[in-house]
Amino acid sequence: MPTPPERAAELLLGAWQRGDIEGRSVADLGTGTGVLALGAALLGARSVVGWEVDPACVTVARAYAEEWRLPVVIHRAEVREATGRVDTVVMNPPFGAQREGADREFWAAAFRLRPRRVYGFALEASRSFIARRAVEADTRILDLHPVPWELPALFPHHRARSRPLKVDLWVLERSEGP
Repeated sequence: MPTPPERAAELLLGAWQRGDIEGRSVADLGTGTGVLALGAALLGARSVVGWEVDPACVTVARAYAEEWRLPVVIHRAEVREATGRVDTVVMNPPFGAQREGADREFWAAAFRLRPRRVYGFALEASRSFIARRAVEADTRILDLHPVPWELPALFPHHRARSRPLKVDLWVLERSEGP
């Protein structure tokens, strides 16, 4: 599901205000058409790398990055293939409504990249899962708060124009060892 513009702005502004965008290396897991990746680059990220499986989305994100001459590289790949080290991870993973547990590989990839901070959206129902994974990955919850989120009618079986979802914005910080 695309990241609503207001939520993308909230995530990116918070990351920028905390010093996690400007001059930093940023990864966007599940880039989609590049809203978070391109936004991070526009806010001064030194480099941005994204992983996206949908070839049409990759084409769009790459075209914008090229047109705007932004330091963004988008890989057409599953997030489980994400490698390297970055300062900051931003993501709007699938919420697991269509495929249960679809968000798990995104959180695993985010922790595997060992960033200083992770910014991501998740359904409220995922709180205990993400909190456990954060502890296992030696990270702590810096901020967690609900955000307004409307799910638009995306599929033929959706009857209403939209419906509200209970979504949280997570900010996780890697613990510093002695």
